[in-house]
Amino acid sequence: MPNPIVIGQVLTPQYSPGLIALSYFVSFAGSLTALMCASRMFRAEGRARLSMLACAAVALGGVGIWSMHFIGMLAYQLPVRIVYEPVLTIASLLAAVVISGIALHLAGGARRFSRPGWLAGSVLAGLGVCVMHYGGMYAMRLRAAMEFDPGIVALSVGIAITAAAAALWLAFHTNNLPRQIGAAAVMGVAVCTMHYVGMSAATMACIAPAAASGMTLGGSDLVLVVFGVVGLVLLSIFWLITDLDTNTRAVPLVVARRA
Repeated sequence: MPNPIVIGQVLTPQYSPGLIALSYFVSFAGSLTALMCASRMFRAEGRARLSMLACAAVALGGVGIWSMHFIGMLAYQLPVRIVYEPVLTIASLLAAVVISGIALHLAGGARRFSRPGWLAGSVLAGLGVCVMHYGGMYAMRLRAAMEFDPGIVALSVGIAITAAAAALWLAFHTNNLPRQIGAAAVMGVAVCTMHYVGMSAATMACIAPAAASGMTLGGSDLVLVVFGVVGLVLLSIFWLITDLDTNTRAVPLVVARRA
């Protein structure tokens, strides 16, 4: 039998390699979808297509960042049960989506890629990723208190801003699928690196004999929420992209017949 956990004991985390790999795949899938949407954000005449901006924000923030984070948290295993406060968990999802949308809008300058907007959006998005990450950790409910190493936290912030800068630049400079796949692979590595570096900044020490009671998300409930978000978002966006491409290709065919 495992030794009982006592108050004051520092908890040593273990990670599930399979869930770590899954967290990377989800981040890659969300990043790829966001890149595909970003490449369709502007019409031929230069006007922004807001539906694609919204899809890119949801894919990047909701899947590439938020879902990756909570799959990574499922991979993070302590000798005590971990659950999450629902309101803060959902708030972190909304924050990730909104901040991703604002960053994409700033970088795109509403019409085309803008270097000043890219720099501003990179800082905003990087800080937003950190807010989402540490906010998601703050939503944790367990028998332990968290302490953070300031140096590692600062490193995670730097990684997040750098990753956001790369993500936004790639979003507006990759127009074909092979490049988008390569860019999404890089983005997935960057997002996961920020997450696991940020997790390494935390030290957990047991402070109570039992976990706090109340309404929480955990175990199979959290799994359903995360994979429900991933599945619905990706299916909806791929359907929208396919429908948009079909309609775009159909227009010149009709014009040619009339001519």
